[in-house]
Amino acid sequence: MIEDARRQNRFLSALSPNVWQDLKPHLELVDLRPEQVLCQPGLALAETHFPLTGALITVLVILRDGKAVEAVTIGREGVVSGIVSTPNHPSFGRAVAQIPGRSVRIAASRLQETKDRSAELRDLFARYADALLAQTLQSVACNAVHSMPQRLARWLLSVQERIDSNELPLTQDYLAQMLGVHRSTVIRIARSLQEDGVIRYSRGIITILKRAKLKKAACECNDLVNKHFERVLPVPEA
Repeated sequence: MIEDARRQNRFLSALSPNVWQDLKPHLELVDLRPEQVLCQPGLALAETHFPLTGALITVLVILRDGKAVEAVTIGREGVVSGIVSTPNHPSFGRAVAQIPGRSVRIAASRLQETKDRSAELRDLFARYADALLAQTLQSVACNAVHSMPQRLARWLLSVQERIDSNELPLTQDYLAQMLGVHRSTVIRIARSLQEDGVIRYSRGIITILKRAKLKKAACECNDLVNKHFERVLPVPEA
């Protein structure tokens, strides 16, 4: 139920009991379908989602020619469309449920009402915005200076942590789109990792066999983002 769901999302877990009780009556547990669109560029933000363990949301920037580029990936550590929650504010990107799962949903108007009453909740969203910006900035640096094998390893690690599973339902086409490269590049790098016994790829599922070796193959970016999240958005001990 909602109480159990709270423990599956970092942001919700960081709420104090008072703020949680204020939000709780307005929260709804929902199932996200594969490729479900949660918000569209230029359209008002109607709702906010807190993904739970197993779900992965990709926020895409849509270019003029229709191509979609990953801007940020959000899982159980964060919030989708929650930083700006007033209903009249449009979304800049398109948020898509890349890996389906469960989410806690609240209407944007209800969330804004709670923000208006709670300085603590406003501060928590400000700290999450800082963590999300750090993730975006680190991704820009990673894309600029790190090799494609490092970037792919880093991305697989980040997905594994968010969904808490070694089996990642990711196609090579999707990975190519997220990394901004040709599918042949992903195939070549994935084949090398598979030959080294680090991963196994079969029918749209990438299985991480040796996480330590995958982490060694990755750049430092995922660890840096995780450490920043821990500093600015700590979860109170149960």
